[in-house]
Amino acid sequence: MDQDMVGMTGRVTGTVGPGLVGEVIVRIRGGAEHFLAHPALNERESIPVGTVVTVVEHLPPRTVYVTAAYVN
Repeated sequence: MDQDMVGMTGRVTGTVGPGLVGEVIVRIRGGAEHFLAHPALNERESIPVGTVVTVVEHLPPRTVYVTAAYVN
């Protein structure tokens, strides 16, 4: 059974932003998996590598929409 990913945190490994298909790594199912990522709240938002993000939406099998978990 798949685990619900909404609300999980991960880290950006490939910049998420406009015109880009970014990448995040999320700890799930006893390991860590990479997912294609898009910005969830502002399609013009750029989220740099290393940023901790929260999964807002999951489109199986490997796509997530994310937002920065912490505001500076």
